[in-house]
Amino acid sequence: MAEQSTKKSNKDLLDALGIEAEPVKKITRSPREERIIAGFEEIQRFVEQNDRFPGHGEGKDIFERLYATRLDQIRSSEECRNLVQDIDTQSLLEEALIIAEPSEEYNTDEELLAELGVEAPKEGDVTYLKHVKTRSEVRAAEEIANRTPCEDFEKFKPIFDSVQEELKRGVRESELLTKKAQINQGDLFILFGQKAYVANISDKRTHGFDGNDYRLRVIYDNCTESDLLMRSLQKALERDETGRRIVDLSAGPLFDGIADEEDLASGTIYVLRSKSDLPQIKEHRDVIHKIGVTGGSVEKRIVNAKLDPTFLMADVEIVTTYELYNINRTKLEHVLHKFFDNARLDIKINDRFGNPVIPREWFLVPLYIVDEVVDKIKDGSISKYSYDEKSAVLTVER
Repeated sequence: MAEQSTKKSNKDLLDALGIEAEPVKKITRSPREERIIAGFEEIQRFVEQNDRFPGHGEGKDIFERLYATRLDQIRSSEECRNLVQDIDTQSLLEEALIIAEPSEEYNTDEELLAELGVEAPKEGDVTYLKHVKTRSEVRAAEEIANRTPCEDFEKFKPIFDSVQEELKRGVRESELLTKKAQINQGDLFILFGQKAYVANISDKRTHGFDGNDYRLRVIYDNCTESDLLMRSLQKALERDETGRRIVDLSAGPLFDGIADEEDLASGTIYVLRSKSDLPQIKEHRDVIHKIGVTGGSVEKRIVNAKLDPTFLMADVEIVTTYELYNINRTKLEHVLHKFFDNARLDIKINDRFGNPVIPREWFLVPLYIVDEVVDKIKDGSISKYSYDEKSAVLTVER
């Protein structure tokens, strides 16, 4: 009664002042606008956690590069800027120094999005990003578990670094999940935009409200971890429409056949030598080689070598190349790198921003060995051999 009396007296007072009481209008957003705002808020969370804007470049985390691309799109659209400018507390919309993706790798943002497994924006609509969650979906993701800082993250960081590199090279790929995903120790997932590694599963199914579930330790690539039940992780993966499992690809068939006059070259194996002044490189320069595969021009691939940590932040020289016909380039590169894995150069280098990077394509291998390996890949006998890095010879597998 008292509440009704107060409401009545307030209305009488407004009437006496000649003011019409109008109901507060609730702002409604379209699903598209919700996704734009939610995508912008994800970028804000990245900046808050890392104290910097997301950047482009091969040395960056795959999702950081995605955030950088998304921010570029929002900045370039007046509609998007108007939509989020009131919540831009970090001056994200202001022009900033942007390090562009290498043109020889990605000519457009769509190419980068395609490599990340994200549907490119629809024609005429730069604001459509399928992977971006609405804010309600983001809240659902945050309910997965109480995450805590991972005190021994350095132990797991090499796993995430390796997976990121292998995703880029096509050695691994991500695939959409079926309902109630099978989960094993060592599995890797992409969950609400973050890589998740199942580091441990309890020995017995004695957890949960019914004592019939496993307890997991899951490490995330943002240096956090969670202690959760297997059913909780399965439900989280189901809720995330873009949740994916990261899988390892087998080498599979490399060549479709022998080249003839009508065949076109489909790629090139390149062997490079570094001009770096690093003592570790200078001492063994003649036998330290970067081995890779490209579908484009090798000269174009190396044009910005001295700015790229994958090239040891130094110019390189082309030692030799091998032209390929009717070949799966990604699988071939995987075969080469796996074959020489025991001779991989152990080196860490800082990029131009001071961030540590571990290059993965440099090997202590003489050129004549590379020649032999290419020949044995072509004749299909490579599986019979292994590389003895101590004596620098190919040995027959027993």
